[in-house]
Amino acid sequence: MQKTLVATMVASAVMLGACKDNSAEQQANQPDTTAQVAPKSAAPEMGSFGVDLSARDESVKPGDDFFMYASGNWYENFEMPADKTRYGAFTALADRSEEQVKSIVEELAAASDLSGEEKLIADFYNAYMNVEAVNQKGISPIEPLLDDIEALKSTEELPAVFGNAWLTGTSTPIWSGMWYNRLDPNEYEVSMGVGGLGLPDRDYYLEETERFDTIRKQYVAHIAQMLQFAGAENAEQKAQGILELETRIAQAQWPREKRRDRDLTLNQIARADLSEAYPGFNWDAYFAPSGLKVPQLNVTQPEPIRAVIEIVNSTPIDVWKDYLTYHSISGNASLLSDDIYLANFDFYGKTLSGQQEPRARWKRAISQMSGVESLGFAIGKVYVDRYFPQSSKEQMAELVENLRTALGERIRNLDWMGEETKENALAKLQAFRPKIGYPDEWQSFEGLQISDEDLMTNVRNLRKFFQAQDVERELLPTDRERWGMPPQQVNAYYNSSFNEIVFPAAILQAPFFDPNADPAVNYGAIGAVIGHEMGHGFDDQGSKSDAKGIQSNWWTDADRAAFEAKTEKLAEQYSQYEPIEGNFVNGENSLGENIGDVGGLAMAYHAYQLSLNGEEAPVIDGLTGDQRFFLAWAQVWKEKRTEQSMLNQLRAGTHSPGRYRALAPRNHDAWYEAFDVQPGDALYLPPEERVRIW
Repeated sequence: MQKTLVATMVASAVMLGACKDNSAEQQANQPDTTAQVAPKSAAPEMGSFGVDLSARDESVKPGDDFFMYASGNWYENFEMPADKTRYGAFTALADRSEEQVKSIVEELAAASDLSGEEKLIADFYNAYMNVEAVNQKGISPIEPLLDDIEALKSTEELPAVFGNAWLTGTSTPIWSGMWYNRLDPNEYEVSMGVGGLGLPDRDYYLEETERFDTIRKQYVAHIAQMLQFAGAENAEQKAQGILELETRIAQAQWPREKRRDRDLTLNQIARADLSEAYPGFNWDAYFAPSGLKVPQLNVTQPEPIRAVIEIVNSTPIDVWKDYLTYHSISGNASLLSDDIYLANFDFYGKTLSGQQEPRARWKRAISQMSGVESLGFAIGKVYVDRYFPQSSKEQMAELVENLRTALGERIRNLDWMGEETKENALAKLQAFRPKIGYPDEWQSFEGLQISDEDLMTNVRNLRKFFQAQDVERELLPTDRERWGMPPQQVNAYYNSSFNEIVFPAAILQAPFFDPNADPAVNYGAIGAVIGHEMGHGFDDQGSKSDAKGIQSNWWTDADRAAFEAKTEKLAEQYSQYEPIEGNFVNGENSLGENIGDVGGLAMAYHAYQLSLNGEEAPVIDGLTGDQRFFLAWAQVWKEKRTEQSMLNQLRAGTHSPGRYRALAPRNHDAWYEAFDVQPGDALYLPPEERVRIW
């Protein structure tokens, strides 16, 4: 599945697409660096060369805490906005993008005589912003759903309910969605797994500590409150029953580090064989609501699926009715009246994440509209026209090729990899397909019905619209022109099935990319981001797919063993970080992202050195080129979090927290030289302990 730079990007079963193949020769000895010569006609957005030097805390030695050295003054003085749980470079840029989208949407919402996609945008936004109408309806938009749940008579009816979750917005213990055939990326298949938890991760149910015990008690109180919106009697008793049910589901699930292992999660099966392999569950009833033919599936968690089927059949139907009622209310709370939304926010926002105030309604509206399976690409088309210059796309394309050249040289010079594996690695690198800014082919919204009066109906119409598209293309060749993120999203990803790296327009702004910044800064920021995404093709899981995106072993046994020895060492390194007492970074679960960071930084530094053509970089504001490069990297990852948000990231996220991503340079010799890091400094690693992979 796709890899992303930040935890906010969740794997989606409908993230599809690629751009046209890049056929340029990649064998050049030197990258073309013309795009990285900063124009003299304009100043960079930050400071004199593209880095915010005022953010530094120069009282901190770089070798003791590079995060605080680079951003400590900002960290100590920045006050977290009341509607945020984390804030950093990504958040600031996301806020900018959000304001830009707001100007687009509000302009359209105030206009008359609109048609086509502009009218869809305006009508959806106006329906969302009509607070009086939404509040007047209360819980009534989902009352038909709640009535259907209340009418359930036996567990035999549950498969059809679970299979309709794509429309109802209800969480269920068995999920499925269309994805790619990992053994033939030209085909779609349905991927299926276990979910259905209301807390962020199985640890929240199973870990016996005071912290998690308190969270579970708060969760029960929250469930009871939400059930009362549906007029439930004995709500606290029912809430306790829901917690016990979800605890059994949590016990059945694999730990997160196991769920990311592509060898374990590749279990293909023909639809005709599903009932025999996973008996006791009416699969025909489950798949009927989706309309998908489902000739083949991939079961990502075989044993947990069997365990959940046993839980489904052994749990009284009344408990399931309570569970479905709660998750129907909670899952749709943002579309219902303010009292329901605020009750849901009080737990998920304030209690679980440390967010003190809900986001403004216009922000929630834009978030609802901006998804891949919403109006994200309709908005994105306007966003690109207004805010993304073609020059940025062209400069980014050249940067990608520079990084490709650098990684190619690094692969050829690896001392731990044999020639046979190198040949396969270089073939995969050559086949990388970059997608920059926006799609070449835009999502069509023909046939979608949106009104300015009924928010819930609009959301259901969107769900039906995109589900119908899945049904239409299920048996067709995969569409490599689709994107998994709209242009206005501040993020990036790697899609292993298509062997593509994707950079939406919104991330191509300062501090990540600034055409007027010093080249060292752009290489240390967006260059390392490019390297990070390339690195996902060669991380512990991405390296299990070949140049064509087919999951296969292209390694010799000796080379794979050498690679795994290095990755184990990196996992151990990150597992030493302890952001909260007793709660460490999960080095195994975050391994792919950490490989992406450490490797991407090495690629970007190599490309930066090539760009200098043997000349020494100038000293600017007392900082050498290498110092500016590593500072740019560290400030990309400046971040402040609530403690609750940090805990969520440690237990449920695949990325290390930003302050530890900023420390990736401790594995690079050039960083030690740039900042005179010596034995005795807290971050010092002896040369033999520095992890060098790509």
